[in-house]
Amino acid sequence: MLSTTALLLIVILVVLVIGVSPSWPHSRKWGYAPSGTLGTILVIVLLFALLRYI
Repeated sequence: MLSTTALLLIVILVVLVIGVSPSWPHSRKWGYAPSGTLGTILVIVLLFALLRYI
């Protein structure tokens, strides 16, 4: 069973993945900044999960 923290992280990451996709005309000019930020967040969350801080 997933803990509340893990479920919250999964929901937040899914929302971030949807949010960084450049599917709207105003966000096509942003370049790689949103997905690079999301990648950094994913690496940090993965490190915390591997070190069992989460």
